[in-house]
Amino acid sequence: MSSKEKSKKGIGYYITLVIMIIILVLAYKYYQTRNFNDFIRSEANIYTSIFSRDSKITYGENRSYKIQSNEFNDAMFYKTIKVNKNQSYKVTAMVKTNNVQAEGEKSGVGAQISIEGTTERSVAISGTQDWQKIELIFNSKNREEINIGFRLGGYLGDVKGEAWFSDFAILEGMSEEKDDNKWKFACFVFETTDVVIDGKQVNISMTQNDINDITNTISLFEKASKELSRGKMTATCDTIKVNTPLSNLSYSEEFGYYISPEDVEEQIKETIASNDYDHIFIIVRLGNEEYADVIEINDWIGLRFYGLLWNRFF
Repeated sequence: MSSKEKSKKGIGYYITLVIMIIILVLAYKYYQTRNFNDFIRSEANIYTSIFSRDSKITYGENRSYKIQSNEFNDAMFYKTIKVNKNQSYKVTAMVKTNNVQAEGEKSGVGAQISIEGTTERSVAISGTQDWQKIELIFNSKNREEINIGFRLGGYLGDVKGEAWFSDFAILEGMSEEKDDNKWKFACFVFETTDVVIDGKQVNISMTQNDINDITNTISLFEKASKELSRGKMTATCDTIKVNTPLSNLSYSEEFGYYISPEDVEEQIKETIASNDYDHIFIIVRLGNEEYADVIEINDWIGLRFYGLLWNRFF
C-alpha cells in the first residue's frame, strides 16, 4: 500500500471517528433532554404541550422539568408514589413561570403540584414569577399509592405559558413527634361580600361593630383554648382584614353555595405562603343575620407539618 493510500485510509478513519463522536454527543444531549426519570407525561389535549429537561433555566444542579404550552392545555409530569394508609404527607417543589395565563377568568389553575385524578392540589402560580417554593399537604386515607403530578393547568381549566419544576421532595408526617398543644390560626375577615346567589346580586358590608365583635371573639377563643384545656392547648390567631370583596361562591347540588379555596385563593395566598398556619378561617357575611359566617379552608393549605422521613425524587 502506497503512502498516499495509507494517508487516505487514515483520514477516512478519523472522519468516521469524528462522526461517531458527534452522533454520541447528540444522542447523549437528546437523552438528557428527554430523560424524565420515570415521570409520565400527560395532557388533556394530546400533542399540544412540549415536555423537556432544561439545562439553561435551573434552580439547583439538575436540569429542571419544563412544560411549554403554546395553546391552552392541561399538562403534567406525574410519578406513582407508594404511601402508607391514613398518613400525612407533604410534597414540595420549586417552580418558575413565564406568561402563564388561564383560559378565561379562572383561579386555581396554573403551575402547581396535584394528585392526578383528584382535586387535591397546591396553590397555583400564574403570570411570570421567579423561582418559589410550593407545597401540597394531603392525607393518604385508604390509598396505598398515588400519582403525584407537577402540572401546568388544573382540574378547573386549561392554561398556556411555560413552567419549570425542580427540587421535588416528599416528607412523611409522624404524628407522635408533633407538638400538639400549639396551634396557629389565620382568620381572614372579608369586609365586603359582592356575589350572586340564586340569580340575585348580594352586596353586604361589615360594620366596624361587626369587625370589633369578630376581633373580640377571636381573642376570647385564644384565652378559652388555654383555660379550658388547662394549658394543654394554646391558640395564636392572626386576624387579617381583606379589603377586596368576596366576589365568587362555589355551588353544588348537595351543599348549595359555599366558599371553596378557589374563591379566595388570590386574596390570601401571599399571606399563607409567608406564614406557617395550622388552620385557615374565612369570615364573611352572607346574609343579614346577627353573626358573620365562618368557614374553615384547609383544602389546599393543609395542617402544619411534622415529619421524620425525607425523600428526594428526580
